[in-house]
Amino acid sequence: MSDPEPLSGSLRILAGKEAEGERVDRFLAARIGTISRARVKSLIESGQVRRDGAPLGQPAEPVRAGAAYTVNLPAPRAARPLPQPIPFPILYEDPHLIVLDKPPGLVVHPAPGNEDGTLVNALIAHCGKQLRIGGEHRPGIVHRLDKDTSGVMVVAKTELAMLGLTAAFAARDLDRAYLALAWGLPSPAQGEIEGAIGRDPRDRKRMTVRRHGGGKAALTRYRTSRSWHAAVALLECRLATGRTHQIRVHVSSRGHPIVGDPLYLRRVPQSARLIPEPLRTELLDFPRQALHAARLAFAHPETGERLAFETPPPADMTGLIASLDRDMRGPQS
Repeated sequence: MSDPEPLSGSLRILAGKEAEGERVDRFLAARIGTISRARVKSLIESGQVRRDGAPLGQPAEPVRAGAAYTVNLPAPRAARPLPQPIPFPILYEDPHLIVLDKPPGLVVHPAPGNEDGTLVNALIAHCGKQLRIGGEHRPGIVHRLDKDTSGVMVVAKTELAMLGLTAAFAARDLDRAYLALAWGLPSPAQGEIEGAIGRDPRDRKRMTVRRHGGGKAALTRYRTSRSWHAAVALLECRLATGRTHQIRVHVSSRGHPIVGDPLYLRRVPQSARLIPEPLRTELLDFPRQALHAARLAFAHPETGERLAFETPPPADMTGLIASLDRDMRGPQS
């Protein structure tokens, strides 16, 4: 797999007869091959593209056969977030993308209250100048996991990889599965939860199922893979849509909030009464939502090769499952 071409310097492109009349932004993006049409449009609008020495006017202008187009590609700017050497497990890496196993407690992107110490800071430190998104040395975040959700993530290093991955996520042209420890035993043991998700008008930090209009359509498919009495179930969840907090909102709307969820578990579940101490306290005191992105499979945006990655839950969640196995009568089907 070859390295992408450098994305800085001046490129001179001659237009042949076959390109006559084509939109110039589309033509240049295809000829350059390493930047998006949107990036070319931005370069044209900022005066970085010339035709026969004269500044090009509009991205939609038709190509003139025989014309010489000069594209000035400025050197990528340093990313605004600072690089920070924060370790994270890497599952796969090539010049186009990186796949990692995000630890719980790691925020993905800088935001108010979490300006640094994020996965973005860690990626900038690890990848350095390999990152080339929108004229900056920054990673292409195409999907996110909540701070306290662990598991598999893919991040783009180049603009074209980001476009390809973003399109795959939008079209759901991928396979991803989550593992969740939830209170109670869902009935039926396998099924679908459908309900539009929107912001909770009473608490802006929370999302909710909007039963009377508003919100965005959402569908979660689940399967109970293990259960302990009728108190706790290990669910495998697959997303048909990708809304904020979707799994957490959907399972809690059915009365089965995720163990440890600080937003959607507001009171002691009735099923907790079925669990003896000290295991009950261990479950109720679990410090984060017991949710793990266990599998992600997708087509490589450059080669088309199908890639698949699976990781087990981290130590805190596997320890909780071990406690359930050890202190109760064992899993029931």
